[in-house]
Amino acid sequence: MLLELAIADAYGAGFEYADEMIVNNDLSRYVEHPRFRLIPGSYTDDTQMSIAIAEVIVAQAPWTPEVLADSFVRAFKRDDREGYSRNFYHFLLEIQNGEEFLTKINPDSDKSGGAMRSAPIGIYPTPEKVIEAATIQAAITHNTTDGINAAVAAALMSHYFIYRLGAKRKLGEFLQGYVSGEWAKPWEGKVKSKGWMSVRAAITAVMRNDSMSELLQDCIAFTGDVDTVAAIALAAGSCSEEITQDIPNHLVTGLENGTYGRDYLIDLDKQLMSLANKNIS
Repeated sequence: MLLELAIADAYGAGFEYADEMIVNNDLSRYVEHPRFRLIPGSYTDDTQMSIAIAEVIVAQAPWTPEVLADSFVRAFKRDDREGYSRNFYHFLLEIQNGEEFLTKINPDSDKSGGAMRSAPIGIYPTPEKVIEAATIQAAITHNTTDGINAAVAAALMSHYFIYRLGAKRKLGEFLQGYVSGEWAKPWEGKVKSKGWMSVRAAITAVMRNDSMSELLQDCIAFTGDVDTVAAIALAAGSCSEEITQDIPNHLVTGLENGTYGRDYLIDLDKQLMSLANKNIS
């Protein structure tokens, strides 16, 4: 899950709000963004914050705003990277710990930050537990109806596939049974910054594609905030028995592999999914 999320994030980072780059969407390589200072093959905040969430789950630490905020800050401080919004990046530079994070954050965003990091929460054993955990983590930064609903829907996407709760074509209907939103309605056109837009587009792409390579290209083809769309979609798609796992190997080997890169993600993935396997057994 985390490896695929990171590959999607890193690939999509070259196309984010750079519609002119769409001609390069052939999966042949990680492309350099025309305006952002990102090394091709590097992941962004979508992955880093998903790692922070996954580490709390794997540690089986208390699921509290304080613990989660500490994890967000720790993940950033040990591996300072571009990709965050300018204001949030400078906010993270200035604070020192989770307590300060919670004291100083303005948690009224309805953008995609709560949703982009939600996929690991899908390993929890019931939809109700997933909803509770996704709501708590989203409210730290995105304590709005749309921000929370988008995060819950994104978490339930991976949960749906991990626990084999239905056919891929029924994903939207399943989500609508648990969280308010037109999740079964196909998304069309450019994806802007609202969280529900990224999730709607990700759901649409997952439901209409049968391989990970097609899924990744389809996410990018929407244009707009495509790294987040792709990260949400491929995290869920990696857990689906109906989706062929055919991400090109050069995108796997080309993903950054520093201290918290590819090998770290693979290991954290194994720990995360072992918890889900225990729930299944």
